[in-house]
This record gives sequence, structure tokens and C-alpha cells, in this order.
Amino acid sequence: MTANLPRCIDVVEVVLTEMCVESAVIAEELPLRNPAIEVELKNRLGATPLSMIPHEAFMALSAKARAIVRTGEFSPYANVILRAGVVF
Repeated sequence: MTANLPRCIDVVEVVLTEMCVESAVIAEELPLRNPAIEVELKNRLGATPLSMIPHEAFMALSAKARAIVRTGEFSPYANVILRAGVVF
């Protein structure tokens, strides 16, 4: 793995081309600890509903994930949960 390659936002951008996302979740600490990623995520997600929950709740929710993609991102709180929708 190479530091910061691929970046979280790059992976999200590719996933969004293949997946119908009905909503997304980030840790409420993200805006304070890593505002650039928050802005980029909001830009990429567009009108997709985005909610924020405490980091501990985020980690508990991620334990129920069906799939996890690990990026090379080294910046804090650069995580997002994408909830899949249907395309029909």
C-alpha cells in the first residue's frame, strides 16, 4: 500500500458510478477534524441524503456492513458508509 493512494474520495467517486446509493453516513467528528473530505464527499454525493453520527456509533454501524473497501487514505475520519438502493 502507498500512503494516500487511493484516496477515499477517489474510491467513493468510482463506487458511485457502479452503485445506486440511497443514503450515506459519516462521523460527526469529520467536519471538525477533516473538513476538506467532508466538502468533497458532499460534492460527490450531491442530493444523496447524508447523516452524521458519533464516531463510536459509526464504528458500531460499520460492523454490520456487507462490504468494506479499504483505501490508502491516511487522513482522520475519512470514512463513509454508503447505503445501497435499487436501480429499478
